[in-house]
Amino acid sequence: MLILAIDTSAVASAALVSDDSLESVVGSFATADTRSHAEVLAPGIEQLLSGAGLRGADVDAIVTGVGPGPFTGLRSGIVTARSLAFVWQKPLYGLMSLDAIALEVAESTEAAAEFIVATDARRKEVYWARYALTAGQLPQLVDGPHVGFAAGLPHLPVYGAGAGLYPDDVRAVPEFASRQPEAVSLGQFALARLAAGEQLLDSTPLYLRESDAQVPGPRKRAL
Repeated sequence: MLILAIDTSAVASAALVSDDSLESVVGSFATADTRSHAEVLAPGIEQLLSGAGLRGADVDAIVTGVGPGPFTGLRSGIVTARSLAFVWQKPLYGLMSLDAIALEVAESTEAAAEFIVATDARRKEVYWARYALTAGQLPQLVDGPHVGFAAGLPHLPVYGAGAGLYPDDVRAVPEFASRQPEAVSLGQFALARLAAGEQLLDSTPLYLRESDAQVPGPRKRAL
């Protein structure tokens, strides 16, 4: 099974992952910029496919990170995934973006039995979720996702860029203190969950906040 995974909850990233070979990652890219998703995503996917000698028809499914994340950036990835799924007539799945980091934590040698994944939510807040880890199993979501101040997180090891921003407020794990969700881990997690017969989400975004853009009210009368 060949999956095109896309995530723009923090940085813009895409990956081709497959369960047909020992090396599951066919190709991937991720930007360092958190504000140029729309400009780089479609050209990056095109180069990703052409570099692997593939076309859209060769992809079996598309997986998109559904956040939580900022409205504009998150929407770029989800709209791209929905458009490609429609044009290519492929199934579309959603996966919480924080799961990408949770999988990387599970694969590390010092993973705790329970831990927090946190990313930057701006406004001095973080997006976070709590996971449990059992030997030989995928990380399981216990609580979340939520948005809130870092100081209010449970007293557990915290992985991800959200922890790196507030090391005085949380038990930040230094090796993961700048880690952002990326499509390559998201795609690998999706493959593993599908192989285990688990259900994935749809592509409904997890914004966790109302949009800053508001429809203006009626004009006030001058007289």
